[in-house]
Amino acid sequence: MATTFKQLGQNDVTNTRTQLHEAIPMTGSLLSGTYGSFKSETNVKNFSHGMFQSVYDYPYLSSSANHIVDITMGYTTGSNNTTTHKQNGKKVQVYNQMAQVLMGHDVSGNIQQFDRDGNILAGGTKHKEVYFLSFSRLLVKDEIKKGTFSLTMMTGGGVGNPGTLNNDGSPLVLTDLNANTDFRVNSPAGEYGILYSGSTAQTSSAMGLIYYQAGIVVLTSSIFGTSSFATSSYAGGMVPVKKALTGTTIQENCNFIRHRIANISFNNTTELNSTIYFCRANHNEFNYSSNPSYLSGSRIRVKEKASDNPNSYITTIGLYSPDNELLAVAKTSEPIKKTPANEFTLRVRLDY
Repeated sequence: MATTFKQLGQNDVTNTRTQLHEAIPMTGSLLSGTYGSFKSETNVKNFSHGMFQSVYDYPYLSSSANHIVDITMGYTTGSNNTTTHKQNGKKVQVYNQMAQVLMGHDVSGNIQQFDRDGNILAGGTKHKEVYFLSFSRLLVKDEIKKGTFSLTMMTGGGVGNPGTLNNDGSPLVLTDLNANTDFRVNSPAGEYGILYSGSTAQTSSAMGLIYYQAGIVVLTSSIFGTSSFATSSYAGGMVPVKKALTGTTIQENCNFIRHRIANISFNNTTELNSTIYFCRANHNEFNYSSNPSYLSGSRIRVKEKASDNPNSYITTIGLYSPDNELLAVAKTSEPIKKTPANEFTLRVRLDY
């Protein structure tokens, strides 16, 4: 326990923030089992409530399995849905729950729908029938790094056999293009970006939303066709999508989207906050040790004769509260000799 304390001033303490990034690749074989080791999909867990599906990197009953992503889908009450559709109520509830958390409420207290371009006040097109990918915090950490997300998927093939990865359609690549500078902040869940298909950030190519802090991706069903099935026209690719969304269960819809994902990649972010203390030992300070063994017979052990200068060896730094309660201890890599002829500044960093 120290017997001499030195007060740290304002110039002796500073705070820093460092962001660490890690690349996260996720292949379609892991999600679908088409090419991987889990063709029987023992790494995919379905629940009795039938409202979402969880994917793991190993069979989920294994103690070494890590949760990767949850998949679900939903649509609004204005999407031509009827009570005869399978799990109609649950699909509406999923949409409302996710929209309430990610988009919030308007001034009238109504749940806001997912907006295509993020400009909520301007109105515009809404994503009314969507798939949700909620990534595990194990992968996302503090947030997804803006401008790094990429999703490649197949949009061709029939709906009748969703257990097959269809390669007869052109792959669709969605990215959060220019999101490092062009992102939205009008969400209660934090910052989010627009997912575009192609190399330009045009509203016509906006196919979904990505919420960086929440780690959630929202994909519109329009990725399988040219128009939303909420309209009166069901032409083109939206016919089988309408049948899938309304005529099958949420679990079957999860299989439908999951088996068509070829690749997902992004960089996560870990924010490291640090407080740095500069502990300064001037030439006339800390030249004596508080260790009782420093003295022998009232004499300093390290002095051979009375005229020698005192010296000590610094091995430990203690950080104390204002009432001298020990809060943290730092150790030097080796003893540092301290004499009146030298002085040190020892840098102590606390990470949290």
